[in-house]
Amino acid sequence: MELAWYALLGLFFAAYLVLGGYDYGVGLLLARRAGAGTGRAALTAVGPFFLGNEVWLVATVGILFGAFPTLEGELLAGFYPVVLGALAGVVLVTAGVQLRGRAGGEATRAGWDRIVVVGGVLAALGWGALLGGLLQGVPLTADGHVAGVGHVVTPFVAATGLTLLALVAVHGATFLTLRLPPADAPALARLARGLVPAALTAVAATTVLGLLSDRVRAAVARPALAVLLPLVVVAALLVARAALRRGRAGVAFAATATALALPAPLVGAALWPRILVATGDPAASLTVAGAAASRPTLALLGWLVLPLLPALLGFQAMCWWVFRGRIDGRAPVYW
Repeated sequence: MELAWYALLGLFFAAYLVLGGYDYGVGLLLARRAGAGTGRAALTAVGPFFLGNEVWLVATVGILFGAFPTLEGELLAGFYPVVLGALAGVVLVTAGVQLRGRAGGEATRAGWDRIVVVGGVLAALGWGALLGGLLQGVPLTADGHVAGVGHVVTPFVAATGLTLLALVAVHGATFLTLRLPPADAPALARLARGLVPAALTAVAATTVLGLLSDRVRAAVARPALAVLLPLVVVAALLVARAALRRGRAGVAFAATATALALPAPLVGAALWPRILVATGDPAASLTVAGAAASRPTLALLGWLVLPLLPALLGFQAMCWWVFRGRIDGRAPVYW
């Protein structure tokens, strides 16, 4: 039962990174300020999905709190700088997007755009650093608590944060290639293709730092999965670049979505059966079974999730079906 909840936690977080990822990626592109209507058009493209995408983060946090209370406590205590930064980024993006439309002038709107950009950067860096910190292992005290926060200040953790930031930027540009009018698609495709080399460089740097890190090598229980992760991300980015060159925005978006969906489940699978690996004494590591709630609690949560999961998936599918295709002059303006 713990394995099922662990898999559900990873899948929900992966869905959030894919769906929330293009929100943040679109937000990052507001820094371009290419024209007075560019920001409004980009946010109109993402508008129907924006708040619904954040529900996946709420669902992920709900599973973490209910099914893995011990893990939740240690993540908040041992990773609070990156978690706080990521959550602050989520709040800044949400507030900035919704308030920019109420601004009285272009200068004020530009200020809100900068807040959205900062929020997108913080969210991407924070969630990437969290995944990197888990893969690197943590110092655990004798009573099983994470000691300090110095473990999040390492080159590998910084590289994973920058990698997720680069992936989010490519994902957001690819999403706009799929959603904005056909006249804007070629320029956005060129932008997305131009961001792919930066993402590939970030993935390569993270991979090298991981291979050189004694902590990462000791924490990973299944090295094959850890090595598979950068390979499939690189393959997805190359597929996206080729698809963008051929004008196949749908294929490119599926490829960038794959690149963002894979890190969470593959990191979890590479660490299994542990989730917080002790860098000093691996035997003291927190396992998934040890972090999970009791069996009766998990069973009760299962009865609560059974009706909610189809509703969540159905709502997401309905949104994508109703608002499929490109926006035009008749599209409702949300923000």
